Amino acid sequence: MKASLRTVRLALAEPLRISRSTMSARDAVWLTVEHDGITGHGEAVTSVYYGLDTDTLVRLLTTAGADLARFPDPESALSESELTDSDLPPAVTAAVESALFDLVGKRAGSPVHRLLGTDVPPVAATARTIGITAPADAAAQARRLAASGFEVIKVKAGTADPDDDVERVRVIRDAAPRARLLLDPNGAWSPAQAEALLPRFAEIGVEAVEQPIPPGTPEALGALAERSPLPVIADEDAVDLADVRRLAGRVQGVNVKLAKCGGVRAALRIASAIDGSGTGLMLGCLTASTLGLAPAVHLADRARWTDLDGHLLLAHDPWAGIGGEDGVVRANGRPGLGVVEVGAYEDVA
Repeated sequence: MKASLRTVRLALAEPLRISRSTMSARDAVWLTVEHDGITGHGEAVTSVYYGLDTDTLVRLLTTAGADLARFPDPESALSESELTDSDLPPAVTAAVESALFDLVGKRAGSPVHRLLGTDVPPVAATARTIGITAPADAAAQARRLAASGFEVIKVKAGTADPDDDVERVRVIRDAAPRARLLLDPNGAWSPAQAEALLPRFAEIGVEAVEQPIPPGTPEALGALAERSPLPVIADEDAVDLADVRRLAGRVQGVNVKLAKCGGVRAALRIASAIDGSGTGLMLGCLTASTLGLAPAVHLADRARWTDLDGHLLLAHDPWAGIGGEDGVVRANGRPGLGVVEVGAYEDVA
């Protein structure tokens, strides 16, 4: 097998502000693995929060891609336990696994979801994120999303004045009265603030809240979840399988992102660990292209909440194949990930 990389710039249609930062673009590193004339693709994106810059991703993916040469074929590489038990950052492991799944599926003439045991292509209503913005802008975005078919809207929160967050959610509820609302402060509130604020959001009709308090004290998150009028979904506190096992049965959900946990197979292990515990699965994502989102879409039928809108935040998505513009993401019957490159990207020198 041979591997190659390409680094591109993914610009957002408009800056996305959350409680800890504002983002207008990020770099993506595409890994292509070729064997017997067939190629598979994976994507890793830069992340300040996870400490992954472009140079680091290129270095690690170059090493990981070169290591694939020791395997006789992608099937043996995909089955090798060292791939998922390595010291590589989870985002890198997920990108390598994605490329291998794509390649193995194409060689077998099978979509990835079928390789995972699901015959019918998964389909799910995805949340669409509205960042921290002025109430009038938030309301306008909500109206557009509802008109486009979105049934789930996720609202970012965590401003210096919590009343601003309440007002933003209230105008979004008025603008999209039939939408299911999720709330995400990205750990911006103290436990005391969260206890005071969550009843107010429950009154507005918010369905669930992600990571309301700072990560690092899962016991406090579990205690808050016991008293909260809203289901609490762990995100930053639920990075890997060990984290999830500590939280299973104590919170109402865990947000699994492939770039956070290490890929499709790691996500499936997490789903198995929480099965029957009372903790539901949320599938989340980073802002990325369709290529980066596609592996998670092949798992979308397994989630209680689906938040796979990262590609919808881009000014131009250089890949296609999972939909989402009407509020629904869909796997398809094409072999592998089922995505195709459509251009409209900027190479990074």
